[in-house]
Amino acid sequence: MRKTVFMFSGQGSHYFRMGQDLFEHDPVFRQWMLRLDDLASSLCGERVVDAIYSPRDRETFDRTLQTHPAIFMVEYSLAQSLIQAGLRPDITLGASLGSFAAATLAGFMRVEDALAAVVQQAAAFEACCDRGGMIAVLADQTLYAQPYLREQSELAAINFSSHMVVSAPQAHLAPIERSLGEGEVVYQRLPVSYAFHSQWIDEARAPFESFMSSIRGTPGTLPLASCREATLLTELPNDFFWRVVREPIRFKDTIASLEQRGAHRYIDVGPAGTLATFTKYCLSSDSQSTAHAIMSPFGNERRSMAALLRG
Repeated sequence: MRKTVFMFSGQGSHYFRMGQDLFEHDPVFRQWMLRLDDLASSLCGERVVDAIYSPRDRETFDRTLQTHPAIFMVEYSLAQSLIQAGLRPDITLGASLGSFAAATLAGFMRVEDALAAVVQQAAAFEACCDRGGMIAVLADQTLYAQPYLREQSELAAINFSSHMVVSAPQAHLAPIERSLGEGEVVYQRLPVSYAFHSQWIDEARAPFESFMSSIRGTPGTLPLASCREATLLTELPNDFFWRVVREPIRFKDTIASLEQRGAHRYIDVGPAGTLATFTKYCLSSDSQSTAHAIMSPFGNERRSMAALLRG
């Protein structure tokens, strides 16, 4: 039998009104969102649900103190809704920030501690780091050898053979994009405020790990596929929750590692369905595995979820 993998994405997968269809019509999703929102409000002084769903004039949604907990809340709530509907994971997979929800669902951390850690990490970025950004590049990773990338950015992720992400300080982003455009390379700036997975967030490490020293982990009940190590973990290193946002995302290698163990049903529990898309590009033509998305910026989450549950 194929094992079921719940996949949790990180920064850059968020957008206004993500999961609104479920928030308005799925009682389990809504209940968890409101419960987590109460906790987040006590931690950061803001209503994250309002930041996601309230009508607003501005188009940007990139303040880390809002988007960090928002992504965690949406992912964890969707996972709980799926479980309540009878679909349970055999493995969780975390990419970057998504590792918090993946670890929580796998039993390594209490949900209250996980959300507190997410908020504290966001606060550390805002207090300690200069602004930066990330650019998704639709090209083979060999392009990174070009001086305009190698000298101005760090390789943040390899998602599949022709998709990578680079991180850079704010001043370097426009010159990189200009060079990519001149080379007719397709790219997209991600809606993030910092250069995650690079040296330019190192100043946040000390305050974040100081907070994490007060968090007591618990024995996991499920294996966690880490996109940092590209392997299954049954125990988490002490610095796991820093390393997953500091070191490169090895999504392609992680899927390859899982595929060596047999066929899987990969379910994207993230807001945008990007990991399901990445997975489809990673699978070989003869793989018996499947990849499924539920959420997307186009909505219809209940329809996608119902189709998945019927299958």
